[in-house]
Amino acid sequence: MNRVGLVTGSSRGIGRGIAIELAKTGHDLVINYVSNVNAAKQTRLDCLAAAKSQKKKIAVEMFQADISKRMDRKWLIDFTKKKFSRLDLLVNNAGIAPRVRTDILEASEKSFDEVIAANLRGPYFLTQLAARWMIAQRAQAPEYRPKIVIISSISSVAASVNRGEYCISKAGLSMMTKLYALRLAEFGIHVYEIRPGIVQTDMLQSVKDKYDKLISEGITPIRRWGQPEDVGKVVAAVAQDLLPFSTGEVIYVDGGFHIERL
Repeated sequence: MNRVGLVTGSSRGIGRGIAIELAKTGHDLVINYVSNVNAAKQTRLDCLAAAKSQKKKIAVEMFQADISKRMDRKWLIDFTKKKFSRLDLLVNNAGIAPRVRTDILEASEKSFDEVIAANLRGPYFLTQLAARWMIAQRAQAPEYRPKIVIISSISSVAASVNRGEYCISKAGLSMMTKLYALRLAEFGIHVYEIRPGIVQTDMLQSVKDKYDKLISEGITPIRRWGQPEDVGKVVAAVAQDLLPFSTGEVIYVDGGFHIERL
């Protein structure tokens, strides 16, 4: 029986890269998306092809849900139960940027609430639902080793005063990782935070020239854009239980951006 992974926001960007790398390891998958069904369908096909390239046979399902909404979170977990009857890996990847980058002295409560709901409140309570199910599964099968991955950002520690709500949401995910890692350790459920850096997705397309210049000038010791598959490979390592004595761990995928330098 294949392990099952649920990746939120996996129709494109980093989530898509994660799903494809998990497919290569033989995970059955739930592709979660909010609105772009065509992108979700393409990700599903790419995951099946990636699995086939590794001589793996997997099932890939799609489910539309906005994790900022309580009932959508419930329906997403219920769908996973119905289709696969198990969950080995939850990847909290879905997130949004502010609609407009605005100095914190001018920022609106509406933008703050929207970003926090999608980036922090949604993952927090989706993880609660998934964790309860994982605990129940663990009680029935002691050999079962579920995991939870939280995709945060270097913005959890690197301040950007023109998108404060985003930074705060990602910093909240860092504390969320610690909290769930502590609470779930007794059940053998490990929790990991992955902090991507400058990753080439459509979220950064509008500021591509800015980051091209920063990268060429050495803002990251590894002078290239990160790619979604860079993050996906780390999630795949976690999913394959290659970090069995770690929980609450922060794993940077940022080209060395976080290294303090003189």
